[in-house]
Amino acid sequence: MKIIVMGGDGFCGWPTTLHLAKKGHQVLIIDSLARRGIDEKLGTNSLTPITDIYTRIKVASKLITKIDFVNIDIASEYEKLKLTIKKFEPEAIIHFAEQRSAPYSMKNEQTRNYTINNNITATHNICSAIVEINKDISLIHLGTMGVYGYNDRFGKIPEGYLDIKVLETNKRSKIIYPSDPGSIYHLTKVLDHDILQYYNKNWGINITDLHQGVVWGTETPETKLDNRLCNRFDYCGDYGTVVNRFLMQAEIGYPLTIYGTGGQTRAMIHIEDTVKCIEIAINNKDINKDIKIYNQISETINLKRLANTIKDITNCQIQYIPNPRNELSDNALEVSNEGLLSLGFEPILLKNSLCDEICNVVSRYKNRVNLETIMPSSYWK
Repeated sequence: MKIIVMGGDGFCGWPTTLHLAKKGHQVLIIDSLARRGIDEKLGTNSLTPITDIYTRIKVASKLITKIDFVNIDIASEYEKLKLTIKKFEPEAIIHFAEQRSAPYSMKNEQTRNYTINNNITATHNICSAIVEINKDISLIHLGTMGVYGYNDRFGKIPEGYLDIKVLETNKRSKIIYPSDPGSIYHLTKVLDHDILQYYNKNWGINITDLHQGVVWGTETPETKLDNRLCNRFDYCGDYGTVVNRFLMQAEIGYPLTIYGTGGQTRAMIHIEDTVKCIEIAINNKDINKDIKIYNQISETINLKRLANTIKDITNCQIQYIPNPRNELSDNALEVSNEGLLSLGFEPILLKNSLCDEICNVVSRYKNRVNLETIMPSSYWK
């Protein structure tokens, strides 16, 4: 299959690209390399040393198969994007090309505006290009569990749609699960979903929306083939997801920084499982039906329990700091992920892989930590 990976140089995009190429697909990366530029602006770095995109492509093409790359800002270079899609003739497009950090989106007015303009326009441009070029192209969009909010007001969170009963008419219906975004980033994912729903309704585009949990871990079998294929590991207050941030802190002897009470419960997924779920979505398209929504998660865990689990492994210290975010101090969270499980998804669980991540990645590169970037620097109020 011919596949375009939008944002294929990123944390999720790069290992997905390698995995799909390894499976025999012809893959084109479209990326503006904006994430690398953000590192330079923030003065941050990946814990793991990541090579430039051209070295990555060269090594991957030698060890796996030929991978192509085009540098396009899909939010601002629509005609170039459309021409590239038309020339490549993909059967599927995977959309990772969005600013993915909630803290970064809340940093200041510039980052708020950038996140809105980049994410929403990118999503719309991809959909618009598909309509103009070939409406049979399948679109797989990486969403987030954050569109639902983190509460149990309707019980167990279903996969995208909520069955309701209208009291006035006593009729039953199915609606999109009510959104409750917790940041500007999450707001863009809510708006993305409305864009996708409209393009599916009006033009019948085949779309899969993957509401993903917090991603942790670093490597996949393909990124381990050569050090130059290494995936990025973010640990800073803006881009470091909570598990990776905790693992880094534990390894360097820095007390784990729990925001607020630690009573927040979140859905988690390993990066290797992200890659597997994308492949499942590609292989299970349903042309011209309603948008398929899967909750792409492996498990849920309370952050206090997560910190104590890591403490049991590493004998680290824990510190509670004022929460920079505007969020519930405690929440219950039960999530359905039956869709992907029914298609063969077998999740990697935290308890089985935390030690591997510490020993094989974090300890190896701990000397690269910039201590000045660990603490949060983005505040919701």
